[in-house]
Amino acid sequence: MDELEFMRGRVYGADHDDAGPRPGRSYAELVGGPLDGLLLDVTDRSEEELRGGVELRTEIGRYGPGGRALYRPRADGGRRFDWRGDVP
Repeated sequence: MDELEFMRGRVYGADHDDAGPRPGRSYAELVGGPLDGLLLDVTDRSEEELRGGVELRTEIGRYGPGGRALYRPRADGGRRFDWRGDVP
């Protein structure tokens, strides 16, 4: 199993030993970039907050430890967030 296959279906920020989605929670799929295929728990985020997108810390992006990956929701209103780039 390669790294991309290992990460698919896992929840961003979850404990590595229990990283799968949980019942009763809502998720968006991250598409592209360093976090491609991960799920983002959006259960406690407002629609307004989600429209603005998210900046997620990641060590595997362009800027290494401390860097962030930017993801914005697709215009169709679905639960897929596209990668827009990395920031330090």
